Amino acid sequence: MAKRRITQETFDAAVRENVEDLEMDPDEAVREAVEQFESQGVDLSCIVKAGPSELSDGQGEPTHTILKALDSLRKGRESVSLPEMAEELKCFTEQCSLGFAQRYLAAQKDAYPIILSYCKKSMEEEEEEEEGVATTLSAFAALTDGQPDLLEAEGRQILLGALKKYQGDPLVTRAAVSVVRNCCLKHEQNRQDLVKEGVLPLLTGAITRHTGRAELVKEASAALRVMTFDDDVRVTFGHAHDHAKMIVLDHNGLKVLIEAAKVYHDNPPLLSELCAALSRLAVRNEFCQDICDLGGLKLMMTLLADNYESDLSRQVLSAMRAIAGNDDVKDAVVAAGGVQLIVIVMNKHAHNPAKQACMLLRNLVAHMQNYCQPILDMGAETLIGKAVQKHPDCADVGKAALRDLGCKVELRELWTGTHGSLSN
Repeated sequence: MAKRRITQETFDAAVRENVEDLEMDPDEAVREAVEQFESQGVDLSCIVKAGPSELSDGQGEPTHTILKALDSLRKGRESVSLPEMAEELKCFTEQCSLGFAQRYLAAQKDAYPIILSYCKKSMEEEEEEEEGVATTLSAFAALTDGQPDLLEAEGRQILLGALKKYQGDPLVTRAAVSVVRNCCLKHEQNRQDLVKEGVLPLLTGAITRHTGRAELVKEASAALRVMTFDDDVRVTFGHAHDHAKMIVLDHNGLKVLIEAAKVYHDNPPLLSELCAALSRLAVRNEFCQDICDLGGLKLMMTLLADNYESDLSRQVLSAMRAIAGNDDVKDAVVAAGGVQLIVIVMNKHAHNPAKQACMLLRNLVAHMQNYCQPILDMGAETLIGKAVQKHPDCADVGKAALRDLGCKVELRELWTGTHGSLSN
């Protein structure tokens, strides 16, 4: 059952009433209002929970800090130069970063066309400065975080125009790529529109051109990965598979990501993102082999050996699991000592990496039963059993791995048909 919603004005009025009529202190007034509405089944995820210091004085002035910043931008967009509005734009961006409620409130008060006008203005000025463009696009990225529905045709044109025009500027490129990622997450139509309009080569090009900029490479890799998602519940069939093939076949995506990973052997967060992106691109048998041939498997083995005690191991195992769908890659993993490394990781970690390790072991023995006994000889059965016992969310994949390894597994029947029928 869907929860009820209220407006920001309704919540603010309740807080003001608690302060003025019940003489509560600011924090208590907010807590009381939250408890009151939540007890009535109201969803407050889109509500800025602020004290009376941020409420209006009854004269119609903007209330919350995010709205004050937005009002300044609204008043200054026609008459004030962009450099003079830089601080207001940064203030707006900072307020948006505080949470979804602030971004939602700003969007409800027409922030999108205002920010878009600043982006357009920054790119059209005669003496345009990259810093100004980056500032406006950063505000664009902050506003669209969690709100991909805001993007429309003009926004796409501005976004792609910035990526093309300022390809050599890392600050502008990173800000624009952030907008792409935000607007494509859980929004299939935006993904399809941007792909049709040529965003993919701009993303792979950003990684190649700015290999020395770790944060930009990470952001662009994340944007490429999002293009392969099928996460929009409003769409029956997405183009995730088609986008993955385009990234690989048309834009050399596998080589781009692997070459970038070779540069950052000591940056676990970036390497984790690159491995996650490679996992999403291993959608065909030949792509798995290509990753291996390009040095991807060797890189993953090195990363696993050097980082088996860190969280990076989970993402590396996931990438190895993806490419181990290819039987020739299975042979390469085993020949390179991959099983020994998997066992080491499972000894060090009992949760997430172990879960990924179970799935990788399953892939290794699929069509390759001759690998079962060597894997069991290394103690895999005991390690998988411990993971299943300690962590309920490892139970299914752990038992499936034991089954595929030929071990005896006790399966629990979830429903036996007793105590009523399914129709009840």
